[in-house]
Amino acid sequence: MTAKWEKKGTNDGVLTFSIANEEIQKGLTTAFNKVKGQLNVPGFRKGKVSRTVFNKMYGEEALYEDALNAVLPAAYETAVLEAGIDPVSQPKIDVKSMDKGEAWTIEAEVTVKPEVKLGEYKNLTVAKQDRDVTEEDVENRLKTVQEQQAELVLKDEAAESGDTVVIDFEGFIGEDAFEGGKGENYSLELGSGSFIPGFEDQLIGHKAGDALDVTVTFPEDYQAEDLAGKEAIFKVTVHEVKGKELPELDDEFAKDVDETVSSLEELKEKYRTEIKESKEKAAKEAVEEGAIKQAVANAEIVELPHVMVHDEVHRAMDEFLNNMQRQGIDPQMYYQLTGTTEADLHQQFEGEADERVKTNLVIEAIAKAEALEATEEEIANEIKELSEAYNMPEAQIKRVLTEDMLKHDVTMKKAVDLVTSSAVEA
Repeated sequence: MTAKWEKKGTNDGVLTFSIANEEIQKGLTTAFNKVKGQLNVPGFRKGKVSRTVFNKMYGEEALYEDALNAVLPAAYETAVLEAGIDPVSQPKIDVKSMDKGEAWTIEAEVTVKPEVKLGEYKNLTVAKQDRDVTEEDVENRLKTVQEQQAELVLKDEAAESGDTVVIDFEGFIGEDAFEGGKGENYSLELGSGSFIPGFEDQLIGHKAGDALDVTVTFPEDYQAEDLAGKEAIFKVTVHEVKGKELPELDDEFAKDVDETVSSLEELKEKYRTEIKESKEKAAKEAVEEGAIKQAVANAEIVELPHVMVHDEVHRAMDEFLNNMQRQGIDPQMYYQLTGTTEADLHQQFEGEADERVKTNLVIEAIAKAEALEATEEEIANEIKELSEAYNMPEAQIKRVLTEDMLKHDVTMKKAVDLVTSSAVEA
């Protein structure tokens, strides 16, 4: 086979190739075996008509379309390899000749991956990351857990920020109550930002038994369009005011919140270790993100193929909706709950798709430039990690992901590690 690639645009072109007569004959045999079982020819039992008789009655050309469908995929793949191109779209096939007894000539319009001109991607300077664990970090972690363990107790004093009030409320626009604006015995933590801006602030200073009007203005982008931007008055009755009673930070507290420790000092040491691990992980991710962003910015890609961006948008949408599905929310329910449409979600992911596509292309180009390849051991480790992460048997991982996909993922990780490991924090 002789394949010829001719560029017609930045990333588009025409691949011309031929299918040898030997392969055509194999395709014709496949096509004939496919149709002969459906033929009723006088003098022959169904499915027993010979190829010679068929050709005389219908002509060999009647098999050409099915024969082409049988041999084209392999011929196209061979032509792609011979031409050394990397298509990113389905080819648009144009049959140029199908003369009997001769090779068939095919043209395929395809879009290929764009050329990536790499800039600097090693020894890049990134922002210095904080990995130190301070006593303040540990104390803040303790305070957070202490707050979580706090008990609410009734108080006679006026409500303060951080207190919880139990209220009845009903909202009005002018003289009319509006739907969804009423609640009874509702527990609201002041300062939590749970209600419309300004609502909680106006309850500070009030005691149990107080009745008051709370005036607020709904945000312009409020999800209920009939309320957006309008002023509302809520008639509120305060039934209870509760303050937080924090537990003492002592050994008993430590044992209550974590059964693996026996003292407050042990709990602090455990938190110190966890915070250290968290900061190390965050620092590694920040260095990786900063270095890869620079490597991508330093690279040059004349034009991203629209089909790649389109595919990336839909990949991201599918991943997002599948995650929602695992939480029991199907797409239609999600659109209804958020007041959005499929087009809105498409637009949301479209904004970042260009950068994700460019990033992947640059990482692939780095892997190619460095001749990085995944070893069998690395692929085996990748399968093991995925099995543990998703709680799936390794055999199932192998069924879901092909060897080529695993090799690609491991190679991409190696390229990212190469860029990241050489980065300098300053």
